[in-house]
Amino acid sequence: MGGIPLLDYLVVGTLLFGIGLWGALTRTNAIRILMCIELMLNAVNLNLVALNQYLDPGSVEGQIFGLFIIAIAAAEAAIGIGIVLMVVRRRGEVDINKIRLMRG
Repeated sequence: MGGIPLLDYLVVGTLLFGIGLWGALTRTNAIRILMCIELMLNAVNLNLVALNQYLDPGSVEGQIFGLFIIAIAAAEAAIGIGIVLMVVRRRGEVDINKIRLMRG
């Protein structure tokens, strides 16, 4: 981890998660919500890798798990963007308040 203390990583991760959560809860644009969810996933990933290096400095399990999370996040983003693109093509809207696909 070098000379950077664990608390700094945790603070940055918490701030990123908070920004992502705030954005996901307050935004109505579907693309922005997806970006905020990705930010939250990256914040969790940062904290996971930092904690792993702090608790067991010689192991790489946290980094491998971090790479796994990045792969899952990329797949989630690709599926989410695909869904949003289909909705935009059919409805012409990206605002989630104006999209009523799941309502009867």
